Amino acid sequence: MKVLKAAVSGTMESSDIMVTVAPNEGGGLAIDLNSTVEKQFGAAIRAAIAETLEQLGIRDARVTAVDKGALDCVIRARVKASAFRACEREDYVWEVRT
Repeated sequence: MKVLKAAVSGTMESSDIMVTVAPNEGGGLAIDLNSTVEKQFGAAIRAAIAETLEQLGIRDARVTAVDKGALDCVIRARVKASAFRACEREDYVWEVRT
C-alpha cells in the first residue's frame, strides 16, 4: 500500500494512543514516539508499529505516535486504521487472525 496523505486515529485519553501516518516518499519508515511509558516499553511500541506497517506492505511512512499507556492490541489497531485512511483504502478486513 502507498501512503497518499496524512491520517490520524486514536485519542489522547488514558490507555489509548494517537497515531498519525503520513507520506515519507522514498524515506523508509520514520517513527516519532512520545510515550508516558517510553523507558519501559518504547522499543516494544516501535516494534509493534513497524510490524503492523510491514504486514500491510507499507515501507515508506512517517509515523507520529503519542501514547498514553495503550495495550499492544490497541497500538496495532490504531496504526492499521491510520494506515488504511492514509492510503485511502476501504478494502480492510477487521477480523482477528491467529
